[in-house]
Amino acid sequence: MSKLLIVESPSKAKTLKKYLGNDFEVLASYGHVRDLIPKNGAVDPNDNFAMKYGIIERNSKHVDAIAKAVKNADSIYLATDPDREGEAISWHIAEILKSKNLLKNKVMKRVVFHEITKSAVEHAIAEPRDISMDMVNAQQARRALDYLVGFNLSPLLWKKIRRGLSAGRVQSPALRLIVERELEIEAFNSQEYWSVHLDALKHSHGFTAKLIQLNNQKVEQFTVINHDQQADIVGKLLLASAGKTTVSRVEKKQRSRSPAAPFTTSTLQQEAVRKLGFTTSRAMRIAQQLYEGVDVGSGASGTNTVGLITYMRTDSFSIATEAVMQIRDYVKKNFDADYLPKSPIMYKTKSKSAQEAHEAIRPTDISRTPTKVRQYLTDEQFKLYEMIWKRALACQMSPAKFDAVSVDLSVGSDANLFRATGQTLVFPGFIAVYMEGRDDVKEGDDEEDESKLPQLETGEVLTVEKIYGEQHFTEPPPRYGEASLVKILEEYGIGRPSTYASIISTLQDREYVVLDKKRFTPTDVGRVVNKFLTEHFTQYVDYDFTANLENALDSVADGDREWIPLMDEFWQGFNRQLLSKADVDRPGNELIDEACPKCGMPLQKQLSRFGTFIGCTGYNNVPKCDYKRSINGTANTAAEPTLIGTDLESGKEILLMNGPYGPYLQLGLPIEGEKKKPKRVSVPKEISLATLDLEVANMLLSLPRDLGLHPVSNKKIVANIGRFGPYVNHDSKFKSIPKSESVFDINLDGAVALLAQANTGPAPIASLGPHPTEDGQIEIYAGRYGPYVQHGKIRATLPKSVEPEALTVDEALELITAKAAKEVPAKKTAAKKSATKAETVKKTPAKKVPAKRTAAKIIAAKKSMSKKVATKKAAVKKTST
Repeated sequence: MSKLLIVESPSKAKTLKKYLGNDFEVLASYGHVRDLIPKNGAVDPNDNFAMKYGIIERNSKHVDAIAKAVKNADSIYLATDPDREGEAISWHIAEILKSKNLLKNKVMKRVVFHEITKSAVEHAIAEPRDISMDMVNAQQARRALDYLVGFNLSPLLWKKIRRGLSAGRVQSPALRLIVERELEIEAFNSQEYWSVHLDALKHSHGFTAKLIQLNNQKVEQFTVINHDQQADIVGKLLLASAGKTTVSRVEKKQRSRSPAAPFTTSTLQQEAVRKLGFTTSRAMRIAQQLYEGVDVGSGASGTNTVGLITYMRTDSFSIATEAVMQIRDYVKKNFDADYLPKSPIMYKTKSKSAQEAHEAIRPTDISRTPTKVRQYLTDEQFKLYEMIWKRALACQMSPAKFDAVSVDLSVGSDANLFRATGQTLVFPGFIAVYMEGRDDVKEGDDEEDESKLPQLETGEVLTVEKIYGEQHFTEPPPRYGEASLVKILEEYGIGRPSTYASIISTLQDREYVVLDKKRFTPTDVGRVVNKFLTEHFTQYVDYDFTANLENALDSVADGDREWIPLMDEFWQGFNRQLLSKADVDRPGNELIDEACPKCGMPLQKQLSRFGTFIGCTGYNNVPKCDYKRSINGTANTAAEPTLIGTDLESGKEILLMNGPYGPYLQLGLPIEGEKKKPKRVSVPKEISLATLDLEVANMLLSLPRDLGLHPVSNKKIVANIGRFGPYVNHDSKFKSIPKSESVFDINLDGAVALLAQANTGPAPIASLGPHPTEDGQIEIYAGRYGPYVQHGKIRATLPKSVEPEALTVDEALELITAKAAKEVPAKKTAAKKSATKAETVKKTPAKKVPAKRTAAKIIAAKKSMSKKVATKKAAVKKTST
């Protein structure tokens, strides 16, 4: 009896084949096999939201391979990922096979496992089930909602703002979060305040206390607001102290801190950003590699490929009982008895939905320590696995214990009090293994900072070393980083674990936000799009509305709600809003009393990324009119130059301008009669025009930077920015500066190291691990014309829509396979042409011409030409006469 198991990933297929042996054929679908056709009408609201699906072209050959294998199989097991997306892929595969009439007299079942281990897979196959239509319908509803929003709202943005823009059901509220935070920062007014401190001394042990009570009044943040006020207070306190202070209260207590829960998708992404410096998409890609299987050395039957972690898309904190007992057993054997709690620690899931999987992210075997598997992992895989392993181990360990002390010191009388706090770690507990990271920690905020106070008793008199004030200014709220954005998205209920990374990458791909110094800043286009959506589609970028819609989709997945009435309820309101906004003017646009000189249509003031310009209202006509001019009347310019400031050295104005390759800075205007052009420098994409100030402009105009002489060639090395980004140049050799370095900070040693790489070939910017079916690694490189993926000698350029950090193994294999398929026919054609040409030459030998005859013909031809020339000259002479 032949059996067929279908999974999503070829890496997973390779691992499972080793577990299941020859009884099973294991094939991969390479992700989604069907999607809505990319045309209007793919979802029909007038026909119960009927959906028109088409097979995804790049995966059609994999569908054909599955269909061929099904013909020879008696039992088919659908083993796609254990979430809604995986359930929907299984359903789509089943629907395709039904449409081909391939399931007659065959058994088809769905199998689910949350870790790729031999026991988990065998258990899943032993207990198959049917496809869950509730989960499928929830995913269909989500896809239909995204389609209806995207296909109806994006064209409206094209019409009202600019072509190529898009709006999404989940990305738009995320953009609103970033824009609103930026507006908060811009509107923020910093306020001055002062804190007053006392340095006390007992014997040789000094410590600091902070003023908490003055003249029997509690000291608040803005009690002391300027220098004169603090000077007056400090002076009076110094006089009252007479160099002494009295201990008026001593409070001692023990406090503890419990370990953090095991990782969910959200917390894994946050910690990977904070601790490892990964992006969210890179963290998910590496986690997928660990889940799908890594060869950890030879086993009894040859290679030993095993999934190292459980499924990485989850919002559940729970851990299987067997895994908890295994972790506790490891703690018992490797730590003192105090480190093991009396009973297992159970974690309650905060998220109401918690539908993505049944377990938190944990190692499949806690005894497989990071040290044991280090040699089999890439650096990135090791770092992430080590973090997951430590977090899972720590979650079943005893709390850390601290001895905390709080002391009040009186000055002059009990009306004036200073307070000092200190603590000592007396038992590390889980901290011996793992400590959770935090965002935006300010100095003095960390509760685990260890500080010791001397042994003090009430009534004790201490020496005052000094009393002084410290100036502070209130700070605006910080911009979101990737970790804090994921955290706030989860808190608001916007999106789900599997969508956080794609939300962030979409906002960057659309150039709505830029990631500058690991913080998100909205671009001008992002601001305009957000303004339009919040003003005219308020409900659909509302945080509560988006979260409630996600909860409604969860109810569909749980079988508590029907999906078609949910869709209808959404569409009725959304469609009314669309119709009512069809005639809304573009934000910032204003018609002027003038006709276009090219087509006669009215002209209007239009808003662009670079400012305001005059443009034709016939831009959206067919054929379109692209007439535009600056406000001062110069045609075919995108915008007026923007004055950034004045260069201190030359006294010339620094202007922001727009050219065919994007924005650039120019130092002064051209001087009439002078051939020398003003100095210009491109503005890199990483720098938001909204944040481009005089300081940044001066840094850019300081380029190129002379870094010094090369130690070997003794020739100059220069750092600069070109059309393809920042680079170093030495002796006409160029090397791109990686994103981790700055063109403004790179020094001579760093440049020499980069140039050395140029001589030895480029280093990969990321590794996707070994090829699942062939020898060699799959690696991503930064090429001159963009990033590319390479396996062996095959190189495939990444599409512009794909970020190198977000590239999955499956996508890389698709690109490499497609490239290889193109190269083979090309080589065959070239070889065939070469062979045909050689054969033709061989079959048609050249005619042998006697040497004398050939020479005679050449001489005769020369004489004939001479006669013709002489005749023409005579004719010309006669005519002129």
